[in-house]
Parts: sequence; structure tokens; C-alpha cells
Amino acid sequence: MNVIKTALEGVVIIEPRVFGDHRGFFLETFHAQRYADLAGIDLAFVQDNYSRSLEQGVLRGLHFQKTKPQGKLVRCVRGEIFDVAVDIRPESSTYGQSVSYLLNEDNKHQIYVPPGFAHGFQVVSPEGADVEYKCTDYYDPSDEGCIIWNDAQLAIDWPLSNPILSDKDAQADVLNAIK
Repeated sequence: MNVIKTALEGVVIIEPRVFGDHRGFFLETFHAQRYADLAGIDLAFVQDNYSRSLEQGVLRGLHFQKTKPQGKLVRCVRGEIFDVAVDIRPESSTYGQSVSYLLNEDNKHQIYVPPGFAHGFQVVSPEGADVEYKCTDYYDPSDEGCIIWNDAQLAIDWPLSNPILSDKDAQADVLNAIK
């Protein structure tokens, strides 16, 4: 596998080795020792999640947990998403900065978003998208926070305008309100 560092410390893109032939393909989606050695991911994963978005433009996020932050290992298994990680660690020199990456069923790449980051994605493929992600802590709805997708301070260049949002995501706070 190949690991690509991003501009935000701890956020990495993982390009797995894909073995394919006329029958299809095989790839390893996680190997604890290899991911620790090569990608620096040394936290245990305790929960796996699966998300299906039915159409282009669905935007989920930017989500985080306030007191029990989760690291997430994210991959898109059907369709394509524009995936975003935002540094919300108050002491960080990159606080408020983001990185984005296209994940899709063809490139089979993953992004690791460490604890202390908000995460979200927008579906760019017309047929929708299926996303799977591993988490380093359990989801707790009473601890969840959300930053509004179009916060001017973040200046994220989302690929599609007029996203399809949940009520919760549409009413999210700006970054300055979560400090």
C-alpha cells in the first residue's frame, strides 16, 4: 500500500494494493500492523459504519464528537464522494484548515481522519454513493457536533452547489461557535 501525507498532520490518503484479473479484484481494506507501521494509525477501531446516499448532491457533515472524538478510516465502495476533513483541534497550528479528496469505487482509496477533526462528504456521482468507515470510538448522539457545510471561515470548495442536507446538517453551527 502507498500512504500519502496531506497538509494536515495525521490525515493520510491510503492507496491499497489491488490484485485484479478477469474475475474481478481483491484488496485488503485494513491490516492493523501494516496501517500502524505505514500510516501511523495506532488506535483500535471499535465500530464500523455504512452509509448509502441515494443521489448526487447529498452532503453529510461536517460531523464530530465533542468530548469523545472519533478517528475515521473512510472509503467509498459505490459511486464517488468529495471527502473533507477539517482540523478542529483548538491548539493546532492548522485549526480551521481542511483537506479534501475524491474517493470512489474505481480508485479504492481511503482517507484516515484522526480524532480532533470534523468530517463530511458530498456525493458527486449521479447514481449516489455507498460509504463505509471504521471508527476509533463509539458514536454517542448526545456528544455529536456539526459545523455548517458552507461556513465562510472554512472556505471549502464543494463541487456541487445547493446540496441535499438533513435538517440537522442544515441547522449546524459555524466553526467559531464550537470553541
